[in-house]
Amino acid sequence: MKISVLLPYKENFSENYAGAVSLFVKDIAKNSCYFKSTYIFGNTSFKKPFLKNYINIDLKKKIFESSSKIYVNEFLSQEKKINSDIIEIHNRPNYIKYFKNLKKKIILYFHNDPLSMTGSTSLRDRIFLLNNIYKIIFNSKWSQKRFFYNFKDPKLYLDKTTVCYQSTNKEKIDFKKKKKIISFVGKLNTAKGYDIFGRTIISILDKYQDWKAVVIGDEK
Repeated sequence: MKISVLLPYKENFSENYAGAVSLFVKDIAKNSCYFKSTYIFGNTSFKKPFLKNYINIDLKKKIFESSSKIYVNEFLSQEKKINSDIIEIHNRPNYIKYFKNLKKKIILYFHNDPLSMTGSTSLRDRIFLLNNIYKIIFNSKWSQKRFFYNFKDPKLYLDKTTVCYQSTNKEKIDFKKKKKIISFVGKLNTAKGYDIFGRTIISILDKYQDWKAVVIGDEK
């Protein structure tokens, strides 16, 4: 079985500035029994991708045409040569409209809140996705529940969805050596909850003065 994976436009599938989606796809692909027949497509300016089975889509932007449309059309053109059985689309529900006439199993992964993403904000958008996708996979029960917001009877559609929790490689940790440090690692913006962390951590550190906080990120 062949699988083609389409990353979000400009998602860096590289050790340099890799996003959560790239890290998830890399780890899943490496541990898959279909690794040798999995092809990962993306658009990145970095020259050292995580895996050898990565195919970069070089684009020439057009003034009056959507970058997403150009990106997906170029993917479809290249994917014809591979002719995969399954196409995975990650975190871009707005891409699905370009796949609706494709006679293949389309799987959409949600890595964020569906109600905040173009292509799944409205009830009509989400019904369209359910009618045109083989399976929708969420990274948490919470995001799955958000997807079914305003549905009269979500149970009618639950069989078309599932949850695949994101994880990491197991490391040996000596809990006897742990320190009183609260850490925040990720993008420092409201989408990742950094504003909530920033407001909350001050009151925590004022109350528990033997604790410290460390923030790791790359935004102002």
